[in-house]
Amino acid sequence: MLDFIVKGGIILWIIMALSVVGLAIIIERVLYFRSIKTDEDKLFQRVKASVEKGHFDEALSICDNNESPLSALIKVGIEYRAYPESAQKEVLKDAAAQEVPRLERNVSALGTIAHIAPLLGLLGTVTGTMKAFGVLGRFGSVADPSILAKGVSEALITTVGGIVVAVPAVIFYNLLVTKVNMILLKMENQVTALVMMINSGKRRGLASAAAAVKEEAGRGAGA
Repeated sequence: MLDFIVKGGIILWIIMALSVVGLAIIIERVLYFRSIKTDEDKLFQRVKASVEKGHFDEALSICDNNESPLSALIKVGIEYRAYPESAQKEVLKDAAAQEVPRLERNVSALGTIAHIAPLLGLLGTVTGTMKAFGVLGRFGSVADPSILAKGVSEALITTVGGIVVAVPAVIFYNLLVTKVNMILLKMENQVTALVMMINSGKRRGLASAAAAVKEEAGRGAGA
């Protein structure tokens, strides 16, 4: 294996370094998406039940205990519940936009690795071939094929290395991009539902308060 790496030359070392970086990005992103994974429907229903009762602190506590882009969005909506519905929608859209950098973190870097790894492999192929032809140019016909082996080995090994790194990088890049797009689409679709839920709870709270005041006033008049 070490001999294989040595024959690949400096370009193979660069490709290997890129593979380590790409693997680190993949592991970090998989762990991140696993950490924010939650039952969104269940979370939404729990928060909705608390909001409809006017228990906004309880709803915020539920969001704090379930870290995810949706819970962050709900939390912002609850904190801005006193604002008009149009202002709430704008705030929620801004909050959703702020989640994008967290979701897309290092994904573009993985895409870059997926694109340049095969190009580096091709560069190694060119430099290896140049070395092989350089030997032929210096010595003319070569009786010992091993003299050409170094250049040919570098040409083939770097090509293989670039492809081996690029294929999984492309696969995981596309998977991560799809995952991010799905989360963002869900968040965009949930903005209107969140505004309706928050204002429904707010109206219920106002109605309950008005009824309580009216009942108290009735008791005072009866006395």
